[in-house]
Amino acid sequence: MRSFSIPRHAAAFALASAMAIPVWAQQAQPSGIDSQSAPPSAAQQPTPTADQPLSQPKEGFWGRVNPFASKKWVKKQTDPINDRLTELDEVNARNARDIKDVDARAQAGIQKAQASADTANQTANSANQQALNANSTAQQASGHVDQLNSKVKGLDQYHQVSDLEIRFRGASPVLTDDSRTQLDQLAAALTGHDGYILEMEAHSPTAGSAGIQNSQRLAESVERYLVTEHQIPVYRMHFVALGNAQAPTTGTDEDQKPERVKFSSVHVRLMENSLAARADASPQSASAAAGAEQP
Repeated sequence: MRSFSIPRHAAAFALASAMAIPVWAQQAQPSGIDSQSAPPSAAQQPTPTADQPLSQPKEGFWGRVNPFASKKWVKKQTDPINDRLTELDEVNARNARDIKDVDARAQAGIQKAQASADTANQTANSANQQALNANSTAQQASGHVDQLNSKVKGLDQYHQVSDLEIRFRGASPVLTDDSRTQLDQLAAALTGHDGYILEMEAHSPTAGSAGIQNSQRLAESVERYLVTEHQIPVYRMHFVALGNAQAPTTGTDEDQKPERVKFSSVHVRLMENSLAARADASPQSASAAAGAEQP
């Protein structure tokens, strides 16, 4: 049999053709794809917003991301992500500024409200203190008014402390030694005291106008002695000349007649006003002490 042999240059050509088919297929793939399915250019692609999902890069011929992709192509794919991250950073920064501004205004409002509350509290405390002071002043004024009313009502209220009977010899207005002693003791009890008056009733057994004139001279004699010898003020002494007018009785029987005037005398009554006199040294206490010394 005759052997058939293939030339060596024909075998080399066939091997090179087999190896070139995959390379040609890879280079022909982009040009063979339909224009409708071709990815848009970077200028035509819309920029994804925060609400739109990121587009996934298309897979290449190798079934995954082309391991031979260029830096320009990678930059095209990562620019939308960087833009979105930048936008998110701006939103976060704006939110942080807004929160800080709201917090500052809230703190300022709280401080202003606290200052107003403190001022109102101080004003209320001051008003309360003024009200307390006014109430205290009003109570003091009311107490003073009550005291004045009591004093005014009691200015003309006198009560009898003592009653002396100064006797004379006949119609003569000359004071006896006993009469002077009685008047001296009375004047000593009145030294340095206020709030008293001396009421004097002069009697004479003589009837008519002669008796009235005589009794008047007796009262003037007593008054003159107290003024000249003991400096008793004249305005504190009041007398009335009754002549032989019968003095009223002290009994309770209405049918009992007043006693007839038998001798010349002057009844001296010491009257005390308790509001004007000093309680610790009133004429009453002094008169009682003087009466105790009198035998």
